[in-house]
Amino acid sequence: MRDSHPDPLRHHGDAEVRDAGLLDLAVNVHPEPRPDWLDAALRASLDDVGAYPDPTAAEAAVAAHHGLDPAQVLLTAGAAEAFSLVARQAWREPAVVHPQFTEPHAALEQAGHAVTTVVLPRPFLLDPAAVPAGADLVVVGNPTNPTGVLHPREAVLSLRAPGRLVLVDEAFMETVPGEAASVLGEPGVLVTRSLTKHWTIPGVRIGYAVGDPDLVAQLRRAQVPWSVSTTAIAAATVLATERARTESTARAERVARWRDHLEAVLTDLGVDHLPSATSFVLARPGAGVHAALRARGVAARRADTFPGLDGSWMRVAVRPPATTGLLADLLSRALRDALG
Repeated sequence: MRDSHPDPLRHHGDAEVRDAGLLDLAVNVHPEPRPDWLDAALRASLDDVGAYPDPTAAEAAVAAHHGLDPAQVLLTAGAAEAFSLVARQAWREPAVVHPQFTEPHAALEQAGHAVTTVVLPRPFLLDPAAVPAGADLVVVGNPTNPTGVLHPREAVLSLRAPGRLVLVDEAFMETVPGEAASVLGEPGVLVTRSLTKHWTIPGVRIGYAVGDPDLVAQLRRAQVPWSVSTTAIAAATVLATERARTESTARAERVARWRDHLEAVLTDLGVDHLPSATSFVLARPGAGVHAALRARGVAARRADTFPGLDGSWMRVAVRPPATTGLLADLLSRALRDALG
C-alpha cells in the first residue's frame, strides 16, 4: 500500500486501493452505477464550461430542497473545502470529538490551531459532558465515520452553548432512511454535507454547508472564487430534486439491507464489531488481520489513523451480498493467517 501523505490524519480510504487488483472495501462510495439522469446532467454541464461558474441558482435549489433560506447555504468543493473554510476562522479552543473523520482536525492544525482531542470510549456514544466547557468550536460526525454510530439529535443539539459553534459532519446522513437525527438548519450549528459518496461521484468534488446566514456569509467571503466547478454545480442542482430524494431513499434502504448481511457475516465469523447506522461497519478482528486480508486481495480501511483506535480495528464498507460473500471467505482465511 502506498500512502504519499506523512500525516496520519490525512490518510483516507482511497490510499488503501491505489494498488491495482484489490477488492475495494475501503472507500465509502456507493457501489451501484449512477442514475442515468445524474450522468445526463453531468454531461450536459460541459456545454456551459466556457463561462465562469455561478453557484447561486444551485444554492437556492439546495435551500428549497431542505426548506431553508438560500442565505443559509454555501456550496463547496466537497465537504473538505467547508472544513478548511471553518478552520481559517479565529478560534480560541477548537475541540474535535473522536473517533471521527480526521479531515476537520487536520484542517484546523494546518490553519495553526491547537486542537483539543476528545476521545470517546467504546461504544463511542456522544457525551456532551466530555467536551471542554471553554471550547468555542466543537466538531462531531453524525453518523460518525468510522464508528457508524448515529448520535441522537438531542445529544448533538445539547453541545450548543453561548459563544460556541457546533460543526456537524453529516456526510453520511443520506444513508440513514428518514434522516431523523439530522440537525440541518438548526441555529448555532453548521452542518456539512457531501454529495459525492451516496451518488458515486467523488471526482466531482461537491458538497455544501448549512448554517446561520451571518456565518455562511463569513465563510463565503473566505472562499476562493470559482472553487465550485460548473459540473459540480450541475450535480448539486439535479440532486436537489424530488426524483433525487426518491432515489436517495431507495439507495439508503438497500444499504441498510446490505449492512445487515455484512453484520451477520461478521457475527458468524466471530468478528467483534459495532452496530452501524450507515454504509460501513467498524470491526475489530485483531492485530494483523488488516494486513492479512490485504495479502488475500481485499482492501479494508485501516483504523489506527483515527484517534482512539489502534491496529486491531478496521473499517469495512457495505457492499451488495455477492461481494460480502467474497469477503466472508477471504476474511475467514485472513483470520487464520493472522491469528494462527
